[in-house]
Amino acid sequence: LEETYRFPDFHSPILTEGEIGAKPMVMLMGQYSVGKTTFIKHLLGRDFPGSHVGPEPTTDRFMALVHSEDEKTIPGNALALQTHLPFGSLREQGGGFLSKFEAACVNSPILQKITLIDTPGILSGEKQRIGRNYDFSEVIKWFADRVDRILLLFDAHKLDISDEFRTCINELKGHDDKVRVVLNKSDSVDPQQLLRVHGALMWSLGKCLNTPEVVRVYVGSFWDEPIDQKGMCNADLFEREKTDLINDLKSLPKGSALRKVNEIVKRTRLAMIHAHIIGHIRNQMPSMFGKESKQKEIIENLADIFNDVRIANNLTPGDFPHMGEFKAKLEGYNGSFKDLPGPSKSKILRVNEALEKDLPYLIKMVPGMQAPSHSSGGAEFNPFDAPEAKINMSTIDAHQMLSLIHI
Repeated sequence: LEETYRFPDFHSPILTEGEIGAKPMVMLMGQYSVGKTTFIKHLLGRDFPGSHVGPEPTTDRFMALVHSEDEKTIPGNALALQTHLPFGSLREQGGGFLSKFEAACVNSPILQKITLIDTPGILSGEKQRIGRNYDFSEVIKWFADRVDRILLLFDAHKLDISDEFRTCINELKGHDDKVRVVLNKSDSVDPQQLLRVHGALMWSLGKCLNTPEVVRVYVGSFWDEPIDQKGMCNADLFEREKTDLINDLKSLPKGSALRKVNEIVKRTRLAMIHAHIIGHIRNQMPSMFGKESKQKEIIENLADIFNDVRIANNLTPGDFPHMGEFKAKLEGYNGSFKDLPGPSKSKILRVNEALEKDLPYLIKMVPGMQAPSHSSGGAEFNPFDAPEAKINMSTIDAHQMLSLIHI
């Protein structure tokens, strides 16, 4: 369905087997010198190939930290060809990005369960864009669609949010449940100042995230040095916050299988709606004359087309793509809308059948998601009596998932 209706041209590339079978990923974002690389070293308990730490902007590239017995770095172009890793579709970002992307292979126990993504420190103003020959926010969006957790790191002394950092945070919309905030270097201020810093941070984030839910903020000093004397009286608080953050990261492998199924369900719904929209646009095109003027009319009246498709097929407005982004894709489409594929009820019915039958069956394969049998003896069944089940990712491999959702 995605190939027929050119889904990758309007949305994201077709999922690869490496993406479906990948370990949970954690992406770290923040402005320069907030301690992202130091945080990773503290988490791993060791240094890693390609790491640089300093008060100036040191990380000038995206770096994926993956587990391997042989410690080495893999350049981006070679990394995108590794079919067992989830980075194949990054080839579409071009050689400019791939030259600024690499993987550090590290023999660390934590990387056996998760993959870490270190991002370049974000500067202020035009300095950030000089010399960059790839779309930074577009790459952030690619990772945001695929990672399981997004950590926004802030320095207790630098709470300002630059324009590009704000743009990157805007790319996280729709992934609010993945976002956590780390207020780093909190031991460098006394308790009264920390209270004010925390309040100022929440106020700044409220203007960026635009969500009624309060984002979880972890307060602490995430490095291997002793706690500063200024924050010594908050030492117990920092230790509890660090424990909560580590436990949050530890929980990711348990929920990774369900998250992937959930993302596939969301993607399937979007692909169905995309097919309806493209088919409707194709039907609006004249057979011979006036094609260019009709294309302009379709783009200008896209809101009416969305509404007509929604009413005709009884669809939910919340499942539709962002209208502004879809309009921009139509404006940049290289070709005639007459060449787009027309409606195909059979393909859409098969995808709908996958939503109603195949994907629920896939969910049942996740340990702990099977409907528990009622106990005999007439006593009312209490679902909270069932023991907590751990999700074993090995029970659902990429081949099973691909075969079940293959349309």
